[in-house]
Amino acid sequence: MKLSDLAAKVGATFAPDAGNIEISGLASLADANPGDLSFFGNPKYIAALRKSRASAILVPEALQEPLTPALLTVADPAAAFEAILPLFRPAALEHPPGVHPSACVSPEATLGEDCSISAFVVVEAGARIGARCVLEAHTHVGRETTIGDDCHMYPHASVRERCTIGNRVTLHNGVVIGADGFGYEFREGRQQKIPQTGTVQIDDDVEIGANSAVDRARFGRTWIQCGTKIDNLVQIGHNVTIGKHCILCAQVGISGSTRIGDYVTLAGKVGLSGHIEIGDRVMIGAMSGLAKNVPSDTIMFGAPAQPIREYKENYALLKNIRKLYSRVKELEKKAG
Repeated sequence: MKLSDLAAKVGATFAPDAGNIEISGLASLADANPGDLSFFGNPKYIAALRKSRASAILVPEALQEPLTPALLTVADPAAAFEAILPLFRPAALEHPPGVHPSACVSPEATLGEDCSISAFVVVEAGARIGARCVLEAHTHVGRETTIGDDCHMYPHASVRERCTIGNRVTLHNGVVIGADGFGYEFREGRQQKIPQTGTVQIDDDVEIGANSAVDRARFGRTWIQCGTKIDNLVQIGHNVTIGKHCILCAQVGISGSTRIGDYVTLAGKVGLSGHIEIGDRVMIGAMSGLAKNVPSDTIMFGAPAQPIREYKENYALLKNIRKLYSRVKELEKKAG
């Protein structure tokens, strides 16, 4: 496409002599080649911007830097790039309505209109599937489970018995919803399993990444509220509550009965112990370990995690501990 056509699509301004540049693909700043369009939206990528071989780059209005590529100036480069992306990517895969002959759908299950049920799917008795849902190959829906409208289960995702899934929920490959919570008591010289009789409730517009697990409650429910997005390889223990519009990055682990507020961000490999409460809008940095309650609007980091200001101060002191140790030794020698 011509650069002028792309500029019109997102309301961008550009140098008049750049309108006829041909754009044939999209790429990151580092990977772009002539013919590609890229975008710059974060100052930490300024070095990549200066070296980029892209033919054109979407940039913010405040940028004042001479560059070789043609510049498309917009208010939000990332949003503009996202709007252009569908013009260059392959069409979305279609999932025609119908039930594959190899699927096993109980006659006591209910399917909404226009559902797509692929090969080797199992839907057990009493399950209710909403309208326009897509269940890809080898997915499993347990007895008396309810799934809302417009949900998508990728291959090998599983929702066990008596769970409740809202509308527009996406479960990627290998997700397991409703496995038993990890509950045991040591009695008579052995670990005795505690029955996990509760359920899992997942509200609207939740997305859960590949090979993540959400355990059922010991009693009551494990609850993930609307709009929360969960990365791959995340473990959520029994009776955990996660609030609205949270972000959980890869390899987060949350122990049982922890309660997390709204708009919380847990970075990669964060670990939370059980029976603690995290307030709203809390951010916890990567690889942090947390074992106590955190009030709202707090940034935590470290293992054990502490408020970010304290962590920075303590880290600076810790870096100099060898020098301090040497000075103390010298003073001890002088003091005899």
